[in-house]
Amino acid sequence: MYKLPPLNGLRAFEAAARNLSFAKAAAELHVTPAAVSYQIRALEDHLGVKLFRRLNRAIVLTDAGALAFPGVRGGFEELHRAVSRIGRAARTDQVVVVTMAPHFAAKWLAPRLARFIERHPNIDLRISAGMTNIDLTTDQADVAVRYNLGNNDGLVAEKLMNEAATPMCRPEMIGGDPPLRTPADLERHTLIHYVSQSPLWPDIPGWSKWLALAGLADLDASAGLHFDHADHCLDAAIEGSGVVLGRRAIASRDLEQGRLVAPFDLDLPFPGGIYSITTSEKVANPNVSAFRDWLREEAASTPMGAPMAA
Repeated sequence: MYKLPPLNGLRAFEAAARNLSFAKAAAELHVTPAAVSYQIRALEDHLGVKLFRRLNRAIVLTDAGALAFPGVRGGFEELHRAVSRIGRAARTDQVVVVTMAPHFAAKWLAPRLARFIERHPNIDLRISAGMTNIDLTTDQADVAVRYNLGNNDGLVAEKLMNEAATPMCRPEMIGGDPPLRTPADLERHTLIHYVSQSPLWPDIPGWSKWLALAGLADLDASAGLHFDHADHCLDAAIEGSGVVLGRRAIASRDLEQGRLVAPFDLDLPFPGGIYSITTSEKVANPNVSAFRDWLREEAASTPMGAPMAA
């Protein structure tokens, strides 16, 4: 059995001591300054000591108040953590954990998440950005969004969109010096390369393949800037550092808003595509299904990122 002073008095003391102001404590606790002063006087009477010295326009802690404050504040912090843990435990059925590549999370998902939150405010969405394989039969994740070749045996997989790569650059580079009006002009520009570190997708279509498709197989495709994150490649191109062989789905937002342009009507298709993947057990969860339904709608309605012909 804990013999404690009134909780309201301790709350008022903690807020006033932290802010060194009855007025600020009152605003925080949604009561009047007079109520805070009354609760603290009641606490002082209960303890038999003064906790504050009241000056003309300020308050300061007494020695007793300074001695009590760290413990009282720590107690409220621990109480807050305990209540938060209860809340999280009660909401586990609302949690949906999604794993995807960092560049997909940054460039495709993040700009669209407000629409999901507006539609499903009660779903606690947790994004795990990484390139490693995830076992969906465990609690590591409920849904995976992955580039792959369609080899998803034993899983519930839906192809969201195809992907293709094409040169992209800052709009001002088209008419710049040197200009970028034909594929041959690339010889006078810095090429930005994405070097995949993922064992799941080792053969990302690169500049050499696109240049061969454009009839420029003799152009040196090895020089330039190299990044191991696709979103860093796009950001470098947006800042005018060179020309990136960008992915249309990932760059859809940047293309739509004019940060990047694709000057040549020549796409290098990726093998496979971008899939939403889960298990037959987890797809029965209505929150998992709600997220997958929303993914499908976004993939179908996104400019430049809609499913292309197979």
